[in-house]
Amino acid sequence: MKLATTLLSLPRPAKRGLMILSDLAGIPVALWLAFSARYGTLTPPVDEYFWLFIGIPLVTLPVFIRLGLYRAIVRFMGIKATLTVLQGVTISTLLLGALLLFSGMKGVPRSVPLIYWALALLYVGGTRFAVRAYLFSRLSRNPARDPVAIYGAGAAGAQLAQMLEHSSDYEPIAFIDDNPALAGSYVNGIKVFGPKGIKELAEDVNITDVLLAMPRLTRTRRVEILESLEPYLVHVRTIPSLDDLVSGSASLDEIREIDIEDLLGRDPVSPDPELLTACITGKSVMITGAGGSIGSELCRQILAQQPSRLVLYEMSEFALYAIERELKGSAAECSMDIPIEPVLGSVRDDTRLELTMNSFQVDTIYHAAAYKHVPLVEHNLIEGIRNNAFGTRQAAEAAIKCGVSTFVLISTDKAVRPTNVMGASKRLAELVLQALQERVATTGAKATTRFCMVRFGNVLGSSGSVVPLFREQIRNGGPVTVTHPDITRYFMTIPEAAQLVLQASSMAEGGEVFVLDMGEPVRIDNLAHKMIRLSGLEVRNAAHPNGDIAIEYTGLRPGEKLYEELLIGENPVGTDHPLIWRAVENHTHWQPLTAILDRLELAISENDCEKTRQILEQLVTEYAPNSEIVDKLWCATTRVEPQKVTALH
Repeated sequence: MKLATTLLSLPRPAKRGLMILSDLAGIPVALWLAFSARYGTLTPPVDEYFWLFIGIPLVTLPVFIRLGLYRAIVRFMGIKATLTVLQGVTISTLLLGALLLFSGMKGVPRSVPLIYWALALLYVGGTRFAVRAYLFSRLSRNPARDPVAIYGAGAAGAQLAQMLEHSSDYEPIAFIDDNPALAGSYVNGIKVFGPKGIKELAEDVNITDVLLAMPRLTRTRRVEILESLEPYLVHVRTIPSLDDLVSGSASLDEIREIDIEDLLGRDPVSPDPELLTACITGKSVMITGAGGSIGSELCRQILAQQPSRLVLYEMSEFALYAIERELKGSAAECSMDIPIEPVLGSVRDDTRLELTMNSFQVDTIYHAAAYKHVPLVEHNLIEGIRNNAFGTRQAAEAAIKCGVSTFVLISTDKAVRPTNVMGASKRLAELVLQALQERVATTGAKATTRFCMVRFGNVLGSSGSVVPLFREQIRNGGPVTVTHPDITRYFMTIPEAAQLVLQASSMAEGGEVFVLDMGEPVRIDNLAHKMIRLSGLEVRNAAHPNGDIAIEYTGLRPGEKLYEELLIGENPVGTDHPLIWRAVENHTHWQPLTAILDRLELAISENDCEKTRQILEQLVTEYAPNSEIVDKLWCATTRVEPQKVTALH
C-alpha cells in the first residue's frame, strides 16, 4: 500500500522516466530471449549480433514516445492503450527487420523477429497491466468502499465496473446476469453469477447495493427484475435509460435511485405522429397553468411539434419564469424560431383571457389550470369551485368569442363519482364544456370551437405526489405515512400522460370525454413496502420489530376515498389509439345548467359555504361527500372564530 501510494505521488516526469528505463532494459532482454528460444539455450551465439541489443532500444523508444505511450496513465489504461502498445511493438519489430536487412548481416534466423515481436508485446504490455493491477489491488482495499453487485454483465455493466474501479465509494465484486451462458464466467476479472446467486452474495459477502446496468430493458422486464431483488434487502439503483444516454441528457456514470416508473411503469406505446401534430404543428397554441406539472410537460411536448407560436398562461410569476426560461433554452438548442409568449393571468379574468387569445390568434387551448390538492380544496371549497369550474367556463366562453378551434380540458379520475370538492368541481367543469358544445352546435355558425376533456389519474412526480414524499421520508429514517392500508391509485408518468392528451385532442369532434388507459391500480401500501425494501431497508412491524423504517397509517384525509375510477358509465368506446377510450356518459343541457350555475355563483359571491356545497351536490348528481368528514370540517370551522372562518370557507 505504501509503495503504491509512493508511486502515485511521484511527479509525471519521474513516472515517465521509470517507464522509459523499464523499456530500455526490457526490450534488449526480449531480443535476447528471442535468440535463446530459437537456439534452445540461454547462451545463444550472438557475439556478432551484439550491436543489435544496443540499436533496437535506440530505434524503438522514439517510436514509443511518438505514439504517446509514455503519456498514458498506467492505472487508467484501457483498450486504446493496448492497441498503442501493439502498434509500437509491431513497428519495433519491423525496424529490427530493417536493421538486419540493411546491415547485410546473414545467419540470423528468420523466426527471431517473430519471436521478438511476441516477447516484446508480452513485456511492454504485460508490465504496464501488471503495475495497473498492483495499484488497484492496493488502492482498492479501502474498508470504506461498499461492496456492490452489478446486474447486467453486458457492455454497459462492463463499462460501469471499469468506472467503479476508480471510485472511492463502491467496489464491484460480482456481476448478476440472467443469461445462463454467462454464469461462472468472468468480465473484467469479476465473476458472473446467476440470479439465484444474489442470496449468496447478500449473506456471505454482505453486498449493500445492486446497480442495475441494463439500459435497454423494457419496463416490464425491469419490474420483474426489481421484484426478484426485493426480498434480499439490498439498495437497488440504476444507470440512466438508453433514451437518456442516446439523447445526451445523462451519462453512464450517473448512478440513480430507482425511478418509480420502474416499479409501476409499463412498456410505452409509440405515439401516432399524425395525432400528435394535428392540433399543434403550424398553429398558435395556448396552455393555461403552463407552469404546473402537467402544463409544463405539455409545453415541452408541444414545442417539439413545431407550433407557430406557444402562449404560456400562468398565474404564478415564478412558475411562468421557470418554464419560459426552460423552453427558450430548448428552442435555442434545437435552432427553433418559435415565439414563446409568457402571459401572467388568471383563468377567472375573462378580459385578460380574451385579450390574450385575440392578440396571439390562438388556435388550440390546453386548459391545465386548476387547484388539484384534494384536502386543500376541501378546506377552501369556494376558491376551488371558482377556479376549477367557473375558471373553466370563463376560459371556454373566451375561446368561443375569439374563434379558438380546439379547447381541451385536462380533467381527473377524481371527477368520477366524486367524494370531494376538487373532484366535483372538475366534474362540473366537464358538464359545463359538454353543455357549451351543445350550445355552440345549435347556433349554426360555420366556425365553432370543439371542446373535449381528457380524464386520467395520478401522474408520477406531480405536485403533491406520494412518491417524492415517501422517498424523503425514507431518506430521513421514517416513518413512511400511508393514509389507509387498502387505498389504491392509478399512476402514469407525466410525459406519457401529456403525450396521450395531445393525441386525444386530435380525435375530438366535440363534447367527448376521453379516458386514458392507466393500467392496473396500485396499492399505496405495497408501493411503500417496495420503496423501503429496494432502498436496502427492512419494514419495522410486528413480524420484524428490529426493522429500519415503520409505516404509519394516518387515516383518510378530507374528501379522500379508498379507490379512484375513470368511468361514470359503462362500455367505453375504443379509439384509434389503444390507450385512449371515449367515455359514454350523460350530460346536462345548457339552459337548465346555467340557471343552477347562476345560483351557485350567487352563493359563492356571498361566501355562503353551506349553500355552495348544497348547490354543488345538485349540479353534480354523482357527488357524494363523506358526511362524517364534512361534519368534522364544519365543527372545526365553527370552533375558531366561526363568522370569519365560515366566510372564508
